[in-house]
Amino acid sequence: MSAQVLYSFEVAGALVEAVLGDLTEERVDAIVNAANSHLAHGGGLAAAIVRRGGHVIQEESDRVAPVKVGGAAATTAGALPARWVVHAVGPRWGEGAEEEKLRSAVRSSLDTAAELGAQSVALPAISTGIFGYPKEEGTRTIVDEVLAWLQAQATSEITHVRLTAFDQPTAGLFAKALEERAKQEQ
Repeated sequence: MSAQVLYSFEVAGALVEAVLGDLTEERVDAIVNAANSHLAHGGGLAAAIVRRGGHVIQEESDRVAPVKVGGAAATTAGALPARWVVHAVGPRWGEGAEEEKLRSAVRSSLDTAAELGAQSVALPAISTGIFGYPKEEGTRTIVDEVLAWLQAQATSEITHVRLTAFDQPTAGLFAKALEERAKQEQ
């Protein structure tokens, strides 16, 4: 599947794009994995990352786990085209303070990627899959937090963020949220 940019927006010298594509094929410095606290990559996006990148990702994850909800940890990317995988632990819907925890997971992901020296990052719709976070609300929160982080960290080396979703509805929600923010900024 070749990636398709649905919408792009520039903020604080960084390009932010809503992308319909396969996160495991993203040619960026770091991809973000929507992970559980134990970094046990048995299903969904996490399993696809290990399947494509190799078991070394799970082995490294086992050494850095556990990670608290709202936190992130990094491993190498194995055979993936990225250099690193940043494992972000988002909230499960219904556990309380979900928005605050999702925002923290996004910030932690970007902080971790910046500490690694990444210039480009691809993020999925953290927590909106099996963790049950409502997709429209979750994608809007992720977009808001990415843009806020880029504005607050204007001197960061991160200059390209790709909000990547494998399915059209989720990628469309990322595009919608970015477009709404672009209109607010005008």
